[in-house]
Amino acid sequence: MKSIAVQSWLPGLYQLKHYQREWLLDDARAALSVVAVALPVAIAYAQLTGVSAIVGLYSCVLPMMIYALFGTSKQLIVGPDAATCAVIAAVVSPLAAGDPAKHWQLVMTMTAMTGGWCLLASRFKLGVFADFLSRPILLGLLNGVALTIIVGQFAKVFGLKFENRDLLERLYEAPGLLLDLHWQTVLISLVTALSYFAIKRYRPALPAAMIAIILAAALVWGFNLESYGVKVVGVIQGGLPAFQTPVFNLGDMRELVMPALNLAVVSFVSMMLTARSFAAKNGYDIDADKEFRALGVANLASAFSQGFAISGADSRTAVNDANGGKSQLVSILAALIIALVAVFIYSPLQYIPIAALGVVLIVASISLLDLKGIWTLRKRDKDAFYLASITLIAVLVIGVIPGITLAVLLGLFQFLRVVMRPSDQVLGLDNKGTIRSIDDSGKAKPIPGLLIYRFNSPLTYFNAPYFKRRLLDNAEIKEQHIDCIIIDAVASFTHLDLSVMATLADVQTMLKKRGIRLILAGRKRSLRKWCEAGGVAVGDGGVVLRADLYLAIKLSGVYQQAVEEGQVPEVQKQPDDQQAINVTPEVV
Repeated sequence: MKSIAVQSWLPGLYQLKHYQREWLLDDARAALSVVAVALPVAIAYAQLTGVSAIVGLYSCVLPMMIYALFGTSKQLIVGPDAATCAVIAAVVSPLAAGDPAKHWQLVMTMTAMTGGWCLLASRFKLGVFADFLSRPILLGLLNGVALTIIVGQFAKVFGLKFENRDLLERLYEAPGLLLDLHWQTVLISLVTALSYFAIKRYRPALPAAMIAIILAAALVWGFNLESYGVKVVGVIQGGLPAFQTPVFNLGDMRELVMPALNLAVVSFVSMMLTARSFAAKNGYDIDADKEFRALGVANLASAFSQGFAISGADSRTAVNDANGGKSQLVSILAALIIALVAVFIYSPLQYIPIAALGVVLIVASISLLDLKGIWTLRKRDKDAFYLASITLIAVLVIGVIPGITLAVLLGLFQFLRVVMRPSDQVLGLDNKGTIRSIDDSGKAKPIPGLLIYRFNSPLTYFNAPYFKRRLLDNAEIKEQHIDCIIIDAVASFTHLDLSVMATLADVQTMLKKRGIRLILAGRKRSLRKWCEAGGVAVGDGGVVLRADLYLAIKLSGVYQQAVEEGQVPEVQKQPDDQQAINVTPEVV
């Protein structure tokens, strides 16, 4: 019983109980590689978020340990992420109004709220949100965030300062700023970029970002470039994080509630894409609801340790997997090493130039860019292309937070459109008696006097009128006279909805006046209960219920006459899954 509880609540810990000693060397090597990538990126993302460099390290330690215990992915590394940091900065900066202490407290509060939303979603088993934002929408969102970050870091790389916060205004402002370039800062940026790309090309196994930042910091320290106006991280207060209670007003907290919800959805979807891809590669499954809980607890841990919101880090996860990481121990070992740096070896961080961090952020954001992927959608799926493009433009024009809100709404509208206006088919028999969709191929033909209809979506109150209209339209446009209509109930009648039952009663009444008998095929027991609850007449003079589509056709009356006259072959009974295969791909 105790083991089951541990497996349910602490799946990572349960997996570590079955740890194999031969994994240790691979996990230790992977942990060192993850640290080499995570340290410079965490410091850079702290700068993007608008907090001290040490906060980036705090945001790695406890969250990584917590996820190792609560998560179901063996390879996923959590930590600061470009999208989450960009969202936090966009929300918090206007509220903080230039007050660093208030900014930090607002960041922690938003992080805690994000964790709370994730835990609430896990409690109600809303792991389906992993599929909520479609890939085209997420593609547009990440491209927009990446471009926003790149433009935002432009001034820091060249030693300038933007006066405006919005992207379009910054683009308009940028040409005028070029006259005031700070050449020492530009030099540091060039050294950082050239060393990074040189290492990536000639020594790809080495941690390019870390070496580039160390080199830039060494130049600042060795040549005292800070006295020439090169901005650096500056003296930071390391050691163990000291818990502080937020002192801002409740009005500010209300401003964070909905952005925190948006952040929870986006960070979870992004994390699940990474976790699922590496789980599939390594041959195991992950639990979306438990991942929601793990993300929530990790964010609460980050807020408690004075950090900011985290998500699944695809680059660090890829490094972990590439170096042979076998288990969650990689996260624990990496977190311990980062903790040592944050508590004892933080002094050298003060020499890191802001321009070098800007270069690292730009490089990281470029890896998020996939404008070609959006353009490719134009030929494959125009609807997906429009969704991705609208999301991208929204993020660029109206900002990150409104753009994310629009992306969430687009995902909802996309789902509602599919459910409200689904595809439907009229079914018939081919020359072997197999039930198929009637289409232009001519492989299947209708049964004289009989209409077999399939509606490819669960029926609910908001698509029931459309179902009624489509059914009646199909009954009227047929050249032949219809005596009987069979509805494939398995595909559409999935739950009790009194509005659907009322619509069914209306359809039955209208068809009865035309002398057409209505038969529902499948879900016989459930439909009998639902019809009784909804006041729909069943049996003589009402709706006829049959166990499956095969029996409904055989017992329809008009079918036997068509067989005797040689108009159709004998219908062949097949398993339900085979019937699904025999319809067109659109149905499946």
